[in-house]
Amino acid sequence: MSELTLREHGLRVGHLEAGAANAITDVAGVRVGHVTVVRDEPEPPVGRGLARTGVTAILPGTGDSVYRRSVPAGATALNGAGELTGYLQISEWGLIETPIFLTSTMAVGRVFDGAVSHACETDSAIGTDEVVIPVVGECDDSWLNDARTVQVEADDAGRAVRAALSGPVGQGCVGAGTGMIALGWKGGIGSSSRLVPAVDATVGVLVLANFGSAQDLRIDGVPMFPTVGDGIDPRPPAGSCIAVVATDAPLQAPQLERLARRAGLGLARTGSVAHHGSGEIFVAFSTATSERGSEASPIRVDRVTVPDTHLDPLFAAVVEATEEAVLNALWAAVDTDGRSGRIVRALPHEPVLELLRTHDRLR
Repeated sequence: MSELTLREHGLRVGHLEAGAANAITDVAGVRVGHVTVVRDEPEPPVGRGLARTGVTAILPGTGDSVYRRSVPAGATALNGAGELTGYLQISEWGLIETPIFLTSTMAVGRVFDGAVSHACETDSAIGTDEVVIPVVGECDDSWLNDARTVQVEADDAGRAVRAALSGPVGQGCVGAGTGMIALGWKGGIGSSSRLVPAVDATVGVLVLANFGSAQDLRIDGVPMFPTVGDGIDPRPPAGSCIAVVATDAPLQAPQLERLARRAGLGLARTGSVAHHGSGEIFVAFSTATSERGSEASPIRVDRVTVPDTHLDPLFAAVVEATEEAVLNALWAAVDTDGRSGRIVRALPHEPVLELLRTHDRLR
């Protein structure tokens, strides 16, 4: 396996330049933290079974607490066979007021509970003067992870927040991505970014990639099957993808919903068809505008809102960064064993690089 990233090998997805870390954290103030849960125990009821799962937290605000500095947001779904708690509030108010948590399907409730506890510990007003609805997205990792037991702990939500950092983002089999499968290969967490000089902004995307079929995988438009792999999926292709889009462009909620919608185009470029049983759910937020539910300071706008007529470069940035984020998830992942003796292989690097060279994709 190559230790270099696809970008370091010369792949350039799209036309826009990436940020310094080529990650969602290139948007100033955004941080990402992971808690990875890997554990081998006997099957229930003797033990908890094999754990291949975790929690990932994306912090959209600056400072130690995001609860007092909510950010404008929009959310949408390409195919709704999944869950993102707080979706209705985002759609109604156009705000996010907690970190965004990602985890496995049957752990949503436990992570939600942990997020509430962390909010109360962080801000004494939460639970007394105000309440919050944590944003928790999920994908199904039960092909590798034993989901009969909720393998994460409620405290893992707070641990992921406390572990959150700016700069390079852990990708592949980390955090919520530990047990995920994408496009027939080991998937997981992926991230990428784009600089948008036309509006003096940065766009970053983080995906929890757990979708698609091996026969559909494309890298920068080049079909991988049948040259790479046998095209046999280790499990049915439906499985979901959560995409989190961040930008420092000053946008309002309806614009951010439109931005979030473009993540689906990035997934399509990698081979997604949004299968019937898959949940493609996207959320976007802006760090440029701060809104609070306070009579003293209900709204503070830091920069003039980007006009709708100037959104196209931001749309392109989301598409490019989403496509590359999925590829980065695949590239960073490693062979992973799981329950019932199952193994999911990582995308083999050398055959992929050779095919990309043949198609003149590596600069």
